[in-house]
Amino acid sequence: MSKVISAEKVAQLIKDGSCVAWTTAGLCGFAEEVAGAIEKSFLETGHPRDLFLTHSCGCGDHKTRGMNHFGYEGLVRKHVAGHIGEAPKLGKLVTDNKIECHLLPQGVMTHLWRQMAGKKIGVISKIGLGTFVDPRQGGGKISEKTKDEFVKLVEFEGEEYLYYKTFPIDVAVIRGTTADESGNMTMDDEPLFLEALSLATAVKNNGGMVIAQVKYVSKTGTLDPKRVKVPGVMVDHVVIAKPENHLQTKITGYDPALCGASRKPMATMAPLPLDERKVIARRVCMELRPNNILNLGIGMPDGVARVASEEGVIEMLTLSTELGNFGGVPGSGPDFPASWNPDCTVDHPYMFDFYDGGGLDMCVLGLAQTDKDGNLNVSKFGPRVVGPGGFINISSSAKKVVFCGTLTASEDEYEVKDGTIKIVKEGKIKKFVNKLDQITFSGTYASKLGKPVLYVTERAVFLLEKDGLTLIEVAPGMDVEKDVIAQMEFRPIISPNLKEMPREIFQPTWGKLKEIVQKN
Repeated sequence: MSKVISAEKVAQLIKDGSCVAWTTAGLCGFAEEVAGAIEKSFLETGHPRDLFLTHSCGCGDHKTRGMNHFGYEGLVRKHVAGHIGEAPKLGKLVTDNKIECHLLPQGVMTHLWRQMAGKKIGVISKIGLGTFVDPRQGGGKISEKTKDEFVKLVEFEGEEYLYYKTFPIDVAVIRGTTADESGNMTMDDEPLFLEALSLATAVKNNGGMVIAQVKYVSKTGTLDPKRVKVPGVMVDHVVIAKPENHLQTKITGYDPALCGASRKPMATMAPLPLDERKVIARRVCMELRPNNILNLGIGMPDGVARVASEEGVIEMLTLSTELGNFGGVPGSGPDFPASWNPDCTVDHPYMFDFYDGGGLDMCVLGLAQTDKDGNLNVSKFGPRVVGPGGFINISSSAKKVVFCGTLTASEDEYEVKDGTIKIVKEGKIKKFVNKLDQITFSGTYASKLGKPVLYVTERAVFLLEKDGLTLIEVAPGMDVEKDVIAQMEFRPIISPNLKEMPREIFQPTWGKLKEIVQKN
């Protein structure tokens, strides 16, 4: 009997109060057809309602898609995720204290699915110690009405760990490319495998229902078994999506270079214009080593790949994404977190095995708020919460951490010329502050471990040392007191060996990166 049913029928099968888990990364791997049907059913009938939604990665387009389908009071009662910044409609329910919400490290959540699959006790890890998910700092609780304890501090053989508890899931909604009538599912056109198999196994072993959204359906027995990523015995229902509800990324319907079907020439990647972003990326690139395995965050950090390509060192590095891609070039903007021309794609939980175990040589992540102890916040700004995503896993486990961003924010303007940078208009918001809204990276914990941590801005570079944040470099022509310290809420330690940032990185043409990397 064929397992193919309509999305409308699936919405009717989901019971009120169910815990529904989703595979997603932005809109990669997200079952938009199914989500839209659930929204429509709730608006027309009031059911299903009081859902407990959970997913490991961010999900949405900042507008109407993804988890934004669930931004209605009464439809959701609880939300546990790694990131909600792309779903402002759902996020408003959290900030208005309408629903319960926990935001946990993305990698921990992918490992929770796998632990649930084997009916293990949960995830025990050092990931998250000293951050807002540490029970001593809130345990990842976001709204005031959130009472459940998902995270517990434990000790083994004299060392502290965090214990992340499992919870039952009633429905899993996964996504693939083709399913046969028995539910065997391939992921040929998908840019990421995500945690489809782990999540399906967890829910099936819990006696729940697994729904697979696909583009195509085939006759049973016609699929190559080595292409099948989720076996049909774990899939209860198959939904065939309309093309507009099954994009590879937020904007791309299908690009063969995003799923390994072909490789596109990347030499045409346009160089960055000479501005503050390029200066920052150039200074970060000076920290690279030959054969480094890197993770680059979104936003300012993705300029590192552009500069490395422009300077001819991209082939000396391996770029990776926490979602499962090794090699190639991570997609930018709405195409993130897919990668062009990846060398290898692995399941989401396996990539976090590699990351958590110290496989990353260096990570380059965005800089939002920093304090004198080198702690960093990228997950909460005033009443607005976005969550950590993979930030906590990545920054906690990489051998070296580089944070990058401008010294101030909001309406800041710069001009790079004459071998330095001119501040045309100072930003209204100070990013180096006395008190963080939330701790997403614990500089205090990193300092105890002796982890090298660098903070790179357009006008100054700071190093995390045992006594706190230390100013080690300043841009040519900058006045340390007026242009740097006056734009911070605290006074950093000033290195006795304070240096000038290299003048060459402020010039239109650089050409020295390959030599620098080879010497490192």
